[in-house]
Amino acid sequence: MDFQDYYKILLVAPGADSETIKTAYRKLARKYHPDVSGHHEAEEKFKQIAEAYEVLKDPNKRAQYDQLRESAAQGYGQRQAQGGTAQQNSQSPFGQGRFSAFFSSLFGGADQPAQGVGTHGSSQQDFSTSNSVRKGQDIETELQISLEDRLTTTTKRISYSFSHRDGWGRASQVSKILNVKIPAGVVDGERIRLKGQGAQGLGDAPPGDLYLRIHLVPHSLFEVEAQDLIVIVPLAPWEVALGTSLELPTLSGKVKLRIPSNSQTGQRLRIKGKGLVHKDGQGDLYAVLKVVMPDSGSEEIKQYWQQQAGATASGSRMEWRG
Repeated sequence: MDFQDYYKILLVAPGADSETIKTAYRKLARKYHPDVSGHHEAEEKFKQIAEAYEVLKDPNKRAQYDQLRESAAQGYGQRQAQGGTAQQNSQSPFGQGRFSAFFSSLFGGADQPAQGVGTHGSSQQDFSTSNSVRKGQDIETELQISLEDRLTTTTKRISYSFSHRDGWGRASQVSKILNVKIPAGVVDGERIRLKGQGAQGLGDAPPGDLYLRIHLVPHSLFEVEAQDLIVIVPLAPWEVALGTSLELPTLSGKVKLRIPSNSQTGQRLRIKGKGLVHKDGQGDLYAVLKVVMPDSGSEEIKQYWQQQAGATASGSRMEWRG
């Protein structure tokens, strides 16, 4: 199995801080998102980017990964050969799961090929005779969806596989492909039950169930606060001073947003009903204003700011005077 260099995938240095990593992720996620990218490997690249961010944004996972990275890919491969549990995939490092076998070997998780662990902790290896009758095992796998998918009921095509042993102990690998309806308003971590889509039963026993655990993919523009969304709006100093109008992106298209004059950085403007769908309606979108200074390389711009500094700097701190 190949060693995954998450820093190279996100195009950041190993010592990059969390903000740099987040910015790099958002830029690449926007570029390779399968819904908008025309790149022929967009889906594969997007998975790699999401996996790298999943590790590097988490201090504990990042520390564990950095220790492994120091020993380099050769040391990792040798450790796996001596008893690692990761499973190989000759076609893609991701198989049908959300994460690669490399990730799963480090952190575990439901992305390993489903083995049909049952509700009572039994394993499909405890078979007996051809006359055995036992309900099929339940299977749980993860389905990642975008924030846009939460707005309306949508259909997702999923594929998964599991091991099965018959009453004589003969093993086989079963693969399934399903079109699954995902209701609007599902939340991160929610489980959707698909009755009878789990592992096969023995004898005349019914099959088990399939459980889809929902995972919301981080968005390149929006942060999530419960049912509300947050978007950062970069503005030039004169735009917050004089006021302006602009087109603001939302999950369902663009809307007009007016920035009042004399606005302040950090100020939040509410756009009602443009957040996430939930059982009681729809949340709101909050535009957070952020003043971004222009390039001050030219002498004319420096002189302008010096004039403004003399006119306004002391006045803004009048309350500091004792």
